[in-house]
Amino acid sequence: MNSPIHRPDGDNDESPYKSTGGVRRILNALRYSMRGLTLAWQIESAFRQELIIAMVLIPMALVLPLPVTQRLALIASVIMVLVVELINSSIEAAIDRISLDHHRLSGRAKDFGSAAVFLALVMCALAWILITGPLIATRLLFQL
Repeated sequence: MNSPIHRPDGDNDESPYKSTGGVRRILNALRYSMRGLTLAWQIESAFRQELIIAMVLIPMALVLPLPVTQRLALIASVIMVLVVELINSSIEAAIDRISLDHHRLSGRAKDFGSAAVFLALVMCALAWILITGPLIATRLLFQL
């Protein structure tokens, strides 16, 4: 465990768990990230559903005959949903850690997180509709 960071001004509020850097910090960050993804898969049903959809959409984006920038936009929109879902789950866990009692500010924080996920899903859907829609429509018209 690292010792607290000592500042010249005498203010030592930094967490004693805060890393100072180096390869060890990178390896720890990777380990924590993998643990977070594993926990999200195990505990969060919404994350599981979105990850399963991502496992379909991302390969689809890679094989569709699209310019690289459009592929990147499709993949980024899917990954953004996962990122926002993880942040929302973090907010919910922190609020529940503080108290399981109903409080309007706790509810507001959770609602804001849910709204963020909703907007990420809307953005993802719009990207897929606007980018793949013309491609699919063209393919369907040629088959008629």
